[in-house]
Amino acid sequence: QVQLVESGGGLVQAGGSLRLSCVAPRIIFNTSLMGWYRRVPGKQRELVASITSVGTTKYADSVKGRFTISRDNAKNTMYLQMNSLKPEETAVYYCNLATSFGVTYWGQGTQVTVSS
Repeated sequence: QVQLVESGGGLVQAGGSLRLSCVAPRIIFNTSLMGWYRRVPGKQRELVASITSVGTTKYADSVKGRFTISRDNAKNTMYLQMNSLKPEETAVYYCNLATSFGVTYWGQGTQVTVSS
């Protein structure tokens, strides 16, 4: 069973920063598309950012310039650096992995709470 282990969530004041991490199994990490999604209470889960196996990134318009997604293939870990956080970005953030065979896995989610 593939497990994605997220960490780094927590409580932060508006304007503050957090860094999320997601560790995935090495055997599939390096060749997989990785992404961060979030679910705001009462809304559908949305893509925040993604990064391909070769480092090409994509961001939701709402986070461009404030969030940075990265990956360290040597540590089979993906990161999301979140700066200038806003209260409306309070959500559960999920790590996602999509293999080259089209199989998708999800982490358990980590809560991010931004206080005003």
